[in-house]
Amino acid sequence: MIGIIDYGIGNIKAFENIYRKLDISVKILKQAEDFKDVTKLILPGVGAFDHAMNTFNNSGMREMTENLIFNAKVPIIGVCVGMQMMALSSDEGSLPGLGWIDGMVKKFDVAKIKFQTHLPHMGWNDVSVDKSSPIFKNFPEHPKFYFLHSYYFECRYSKDIIASADYGIDFTCAVNHDNIFGVQFHPEKSHTFGTQLLENFAKL
Repeated sequence: MIGIIDYGIGNIKAFENIYRKLDISVKILKQAEDFKDVTKLILPGVGAFDHAMNTFNNSGMREMTENLIFNAKVPIIGVCVGMQMMALSSDEGSLPGLGWIDGMVKKFDVAKIKFQTHLPHMGWNDVSVDKSSPIFKNFPEHPKFYFLHSYYFECRYSKDIIASADYGIDFTCAVNHDNIFGVQFHPEKSHTFGTQLLENFAKL
């Protein structure tokens, strides 16, 4: 059972629609009591880091989420700001992150971006993936995904990096540490490759 954490932020319905089309059991989680029978978790996110952290912390679902991740070893995937929240901190805000993966969220240096539109990084981008990662099973080496962001995740340890992309610099766009995954791009908006990634995640 896929559980989509609905703390008021993110493309909840888009994820739900994809899993229903795949005929994979899914439900939306709005309170701690909803987590019963969930075997995978999705943490979506859009907007500003501090707002997302405040909203999640005040949702009443963080404790249950962390209990499932760290004690029951339930896999989770964070998407966009949902991934950035997994870091220790962000250049965008002053609040501490969740600290689930060792790293910091950094803002792109616009001086290194050659494109006319500097920020946000918006649109389709080639991604270099680690094909040994289970969420990229049966992927080509350079699939395309849809991005919309001005900040990126900088891992402390390279072993936690499972995909990268180029936007002025080579930046990390997917991470994995134990049962915790994160992607900067939006699989729910990335058509065939996004659907395949979400299906692979469901099969972990």
